[in-house]
Amino acid sequence: MKSEEFKKFSDPMKLFSLWLDEAKNKEINDYNACCLATCDAAGIPSARMILLKKFDERGFVFFTNLQSRKAKEFERNVRVALCFHWKSLKKQIRIEGPLLELPKNEADTYFQSRARDSQIGAWASQQSSYLPKGYKSLEEKIEFYESKFKNQVVPRPSFWGGRIVVPERIEFWKDVKNRLHERMLFKADNENWLKEYLYP
Repeated sequence: MKSEEFKKFSDPMKLFSLWLDEAKNKEINDYNACCLATCDAAGIPSARMILLKKFDERGFVFFTNLQSRKAKEFERNVRVALCFHWKSLKKQIRIEGPLLELPKNEADTYFQSRARDSQIGAWASQQSSYLPKGYKSLEEKIEFYESKFKNQVVPRPSFWGGRIVVPERIEFWKDVKNRLHERMLFKADNENWLKEYLYP
């Protein structure tokens, strides 16, 4: 019953790359969207959708406002989980592990690749904070920073940066008829990966 790709791969990052490429070709939009789950100091969980921006041998990279709720939570508890689910593929990937800070020079490089309106938005948004005058508060801040950085390169705010999810567990799931789904779990073991199959 085991699929050939499950038998073939011993490196979860290579299998992740394959599935992400499939999703890029089949998903209608945001093929790189995933759910990021965090917990606060009291162990109360919260989850939200984010966009994966890249992955490499270090792990999975995303960017965020470092004053947001999720950032405040992962500053207190660095252990997080990601979940990708692609309806078009009938596949899912779950990733668990601690966070590391992305080097600031890499965050700078990515920030400069963003559209200027997105750069201004990063300065203007006090993510997760109360808007005292509704969206007028945000519009006023956008106008302020558009004026401040007029005819200038917009620098990366100190409160905006990247994080790397360092995978300790990566689980691949494939939909199978009669709910006899295929699941394969990779667990980090020093510089190697242990692979095991799970009941549906």
